[in-house]
Amino acid sequence: MPQGKPEAVPDDGLTTRQRRNRALVLVHTGPGKGKSTAAFGLALRAWTQGWPIGVFQFVKSAKWKVGEEKALTTLGASGEGGSVAWHKMGAGWSWVQRDSQLSNEEAAREGWEQVKRDLAAETHRLYVLDEFAYPLHWGWVDTAEVIEVLRDRPGTQHVVITGRNAPQELMDFADLVTEMTKVKHPMDAGQKGQRGIEW
Repeated sequence: MPQGKPEAVPDDGLTTRQRRNRALVLVHTGPGKGKSTAAFGLALRAWTQGWPIGVFQFVKSAKWKVGEEKALTTLGASGEGGSVAWHKMGAGWSWVQRDSQLSNEEAAREGWEQVKRDLAAETHRLYVLDEFAYPLHWGWVDTAEVIEVLRDRPGTQHVVITGRNAPQELMDFADLVTEMTKVKHPMDAGQKGQRGIEW
C-alpha cells in the first residue's frame, strides 16, 4: 500500500471521501507488549485533530498511575487540541486477584453502560476501551451486544479496543485488527516492569 492507497477500491457505492471518513473499530490484541501503548499513540493523533477523546480503562486499578493518563489529561486541559475524559472502571488486577472478581465484573458492566451512553450521545470522536478484551473474554460483557452497539453507533465515532484474547467474533467484525506477538521481553530474564517503559 504505497502512500496509504488501497490496492483495490470496493464497489460499495461510497465516494472516496465517504469511505475515507468512515468510522472504524480497531482491535489491538495478542500476548505481546504495546497494545495500550499503540492505542494511546492513536489518541495523541486524535488530540492534534481536535477530537474529543474518551478513555475507558477496564480492569486496571483506579490507584494505578498510568503515565499516558497524566500526559493526555494535561493535553486535554490545555485548550490546544481535543478534550480528554479519563474513566477507570476496574477495582484491581482481577486476573490475579480472583477474590475481587465480583466488584471487577460489576465495574466492567457499569463501564460498558457508560460507553453505550456516550456513544448514543456522540460524546467523543475517539474511544479507547483499554483492556476491554478481558471482560469480553471472561463473559462479563456480552460480545454480541458490543458488536451490535458498535455497528449501530451514530456519527463518525472511532473505537479502539485493547487486551489479550479478544473474541474471534469481535475481530471478525472490526475494521482493523493488530495482534502483538512477543519475540522477547525483559521479564523473561527475571526483570520486573520499570517506570517509563511499563507505566
